[in-house]
Amino acid sequence: MARYTDDSRDRVRDAVDMVDLVGSRVELRRAGVNRFEGLCPFHDERTPSFGINPAEKLYYCFGCGEGGDAFKFVQETEGVGFAGALEYLADRYGVALEVVEEDPAAAQRRAERERLLELLERTAAFYVRYLWDSEEASHAREYLAGRGLDEGALREFRVGYAPSAWDKVLVASRRNGFTDRELVAAGLASRSQKEGRTYDRFRRRIMFPLCDQRGRVLGFGARAMGADQKPKYLNSADGLVFHKGRHLFGADIARTPATKAAEVIVAEGYTDVIAMHQAGLRHTVGLMGTALTDEQVGELARLAPTVLLALDADAAGQEAMLRGARVAARRNLTLRVVPLPPGSDPADLVAAEGARAMADRVDASVPFVRFRVERELAGADLSRAEGKDAVIAALRPVFRDIPASAMREELIGLVADRTELAPALVASWLAQGSRPASGQGANGANGAPQRPPALPQPALDAAGRAERSFLAQCLASPVAGRAALAEMDLDAEFSSDLTRRAATHVLAQLAGGSTALPEGDDELARLIAALTVLSGGMRNSEAAVEGERLSLEVQRVKREIEVAKAAAAGDVGRLVALRQELEQRRDGAIARAIEETHATD
Repeated sequence: MARYTDDSRDRVRDAVDMVDLVGSRVELRRAGVNRFEGLCPFHDERTPSFGINPAEKLYYCFGCGEGGDAFKFVQETEGVGFAGALEYLADRYGVALEVVEEDPAAAQRRAERERLLELLERTAAFYVRYLWDSEEASHAREYLAGRGLDEGALREFRVGYAPSAWDKVLVASRRNGFTDRELVAAGLASRSQKEGRTYDRFRRRIMFPLCDQRGRVLGFGARAMGADQKPKYLNSADGLVFHKGRHLFGADIARTPATKAAEVIVAEGYTDVIAMHQAGLRHTVGLMGTALTDEQVGELARLAPTVLLALDADAAGQEAMLRGARVAARRNLTLRVVPLPPGSDPADLVAAEGARAMADRVDASVPFVRFRVERELAGADLSRAEGKDAVIAALRPVFRDIPASAMREELIGLVADRTELAPALVASWLAQGSRPASGQGANGANGAPQRPPALPQPALDAAGRAERSFLAQCLASPVAGRAALAEMDLDAEFSSDLTRRAATHVLAQLAGGSTALPEGDDELARLIAALTVLSGGMRNSEAAVEGERLSLEVQRVKREIEVAKAAAAGDVGRLVALRQELEQRRDGAIARAIEETHATD
């Protein structure tokens, strides 16, 4: 992994548009002078507790405690390390990264990969031009049109055509300075074992670029156009850049719609995905001809919490759904199934029935557990007692994972109706070996994992609340805040080591220091993120800073009163009088701050 300069990191941070970045995953609304809020992407909630400060480019959730900067947000949502987040943001906002001097072997590997990515991009563009400009590709254009796909959708997915000649890509790439070894490494060429001759791997095929979530071409899926060509579909070979089963077709295009919809549709074929997008179902991705893998489930989990399986309604498609469910069971995903008529696929249905009908089928998706029950019932011989016993036995593992719920009762009724048995008997037989209702764990009523609830945040006492509110107001009012902090005894005024560290950091920041989160202190970094987001909803007000500071002094005096009472020593009366004086001054400052607000509104 390449190491990048600190200057690169700073330039990327400066370039980030935090509203744009977070808004691609969270529906945001303005909630203050410099604050936006929305539903937290890290835990399940119905009332927004997640906020960002777009000026300081920090986020924080007051429900679950997740917080950080733009880099941390990408790390958490995209499942990458810091370097990956830096590269993602640099690519998104057009910032060139400078590499720290690295060992020769690592530098060579990085340079080789960058060369292969450039070669793949050039080749994808060549295939697109050949599809639309060449006479040879006319039958491919007719085939795609016959599947109901229009040119705009095909161009968006950069669909192309590989000519029949054995060396078109080879010759063009050599002309641009690429070697035969690079063509083979990129999966674009092969070598004959007998003669050692290099030739184009893809010929007389429709080409579908396979991209990562950043839209970089990593390889191709290719559909044969001749009846004599085997196999019908041919993928790029695994290599330095492409790894079959790690990615999802169309994820780079579907990522934002999927995030906003909080669900992602999974289809099987390339044309299915394009047809669904053309029908307005822009949150659709494809499996690229593979069984659903752990890596692909990870990609799905980063796109949305709910997955709708719209796989072909044949035996292979149903088996793929079952395999996918086993893989998804280890992830925090809710699975649903889009019912498709037997012998059909999404592209056929969009062409035959239209976009609205396909959208209605998606809306009619059923929980995966219901699909499993109906599949077992459909394949059973229910005319004989042995067949009924067999289906009950097959369904026991399914019902074992369904907690006591309306869904469970509905499915028991379905089984009883189909088997013509008493519901009480069916429930009793299915319950053998079932988990008790109290053991639901992370599973919801449909047997699918749900997003975790917020972790309980430690309750703050009055002093802790006052200290954090004061520091947030200092950030919102930098001139007055710096002056107030500079004349304070931070050790005496703040009640915990964490808020003392935070006060020291805020003072340094207001004095012209870095606005980046502190490194190597995760607890402090989360608190600074929280204070910064909180400050975004506050106005710049000297009176408000004074009021918040006086609140701190009131809390300090209250602590001194408690100590004096416990020790039965000291002038408690004097301290009580001081507290009352401070409270009057505090209330006056707060009143002035409110008047300032009304005067400017």
